[in-house]
Amino acid sequence: MISGLLNVYKEKGFTSHDVVAKLRGILHQKKIGHTGTLDPDAVGVLPVCLGKATKLCDMFTEKDKTYIAVMRLGIKTDTQDISGRVLYESEVTVSSDDVEKVVMSFEGEYEQIPPMYSALKVNGRRLYEIAREGREVERTARKVNIYKIRIININLPFVKFEVSCSKGTYIRTLCDDIGEKLGCCACMHELTRTKVSKFKIEEALKLSEIERIVSENKISEHIIPIDTIFIDLKKVIVQPQFEKKLYNGNPLSTEDFLENLNGGRIRVYDTKDTFIAIYKYNEEKKSYVPEKMFIGSD
Repeated sequence: MISGLLNVYKEKGFTSHDVVAKLRGILHQKKIGHTGTLDPDAVGVLPVCLGKATKLCDMFTEKDKTYIAVMRLGIKTDTQDISGRVLYESEVTVSSDDVEKVVMSFEGEYEQIPPMYSALKVNGRRLYEIAREGREVERTARKVNIYKIRIININLPFVKFEVSCSKGTYIRTLCDDIGEKLGCCACMHELTRTKVSKFKIEEALKLSEIERIVSENKISEHIIPIDTIFIDLKKVIVQPQFEKKLYNGNPLSTEDFLENLNGGRIRVYDTKDTFIAIYKYNEEKKSYVPEKMFIGSD
């Protein structure tokens, strides 16, 4: 079984679950998970976790992301994107300068109300399930961070921009909010995710490419090792006599390693240079405790 990560280019019309299902057939293994949903109409980077790397899935939802979006002014839909039911249309009389000023005003933190057509749960039910019944429920606004917005071009009623943002940001909702502030409404027309953490669109593989690579027995050349995701953390090797403690996920003292440490998070290897776990220093216990283990059967 393969363990590691694969940078997949999700094509239009596929859900993230569709991608996983197709990869299970292509790679002939069940243990595969995606790292966060991407709308069916959206395209771009979808990191996929294989084997032991599926333990990373929840960690990727915390990663920052970058998108290129095309916003259509003058149309409001129930899904906040162009595929939804049109609720109303308005004339676009704003100038390019007006648009640029309002778009740029969203840089920084702001309170965003999640869309009804989303996978978030309210009272145990997915919001999109409630929305499909024609109902709307109150949602709590969440603080999101728009790190940077760069307008690529304005060709009214279309506006193309690049946005880097924190976890939990809905670009559809950002477009809708921009439209509200402009007074002419708006929806998302196109969306491309260009980056998730270190995963870039230039290196992403379409499913057809992955299928070809597998048939050529070259898939191992494209699997990203788990530990590269934590390359920013200090690499340490446990002393031979303490390997059993490491394999069992027990706390480790600073004396258990081959070098001196100063706290924080570390990536831990055994003496064979096999990546085993991420450990974090616990000040109260005065020892390193496991944060995530990557040992055991796939």
